[in-house]
Amino acid sequence: MKKIILLSLLVVPAVLLANTGHGGEETRYFIQTGRENDFWPRVVNFTIFAAILYYLLANPIKDFFKNRKSGIANQLKEIEAKLQAAKDAEKDAQSHLTESENKAKMILEDAKKEAKFLADKIAEGNASDLAMMEKQLEEKMTLEEKKSIRDAIDEILNENISNDDILIDEAKVVDIITKKVA
Repeated sequence: MKKIILLSLLVVPAVLLANTGHGGEETRYFIQTGRENDFWPRVVNFTIFAAILYYLLANPIKDFFKNRKSGIANQLKEIEAKLQAAKDAEKDAQSHLTESENKAKMILEDAKKEAKFLADKIAEGNASDLAMMEKQLEEKMTLEEKKSIRDAIDEILNENISNDDILIDEAKVVDIITKKVA
């Protein structure tokens, strides 16, 4: 059907242009060729021209379209390969993200455990420091108590007893010194 339409599109203009409308030329053409018009020779010439064009251009045009088709197919394959690579990269990124989230959770759990451990350790250290401070306070209080008792005794003794009240003779002094030295 396409061939008939194409042929009619080519033949109709040739028929219309073949009729020039001058009676003198038609009669001269009739005298020279023995025909009233030159339609059929023009059709034959056109057919020969179309056949030569087809012979010369058919293979290059076919090759062009084959190459174009294969080029497009190669581009599609490259695009599909890139798409697959992008999907693989997305899967890898997703797995890395999952791993990172799991590691982050583990790190948070470890940090909480370590913080609790450090808090317990600090609390124990503070408790032992507090106990030590209380013990030191008790010891200091005991020492201060003893010191105040001694001071009170010394004060009482110094106020109430003088050297004149104690009689020590030379023999007693020598005896006390020998006991101290020994």
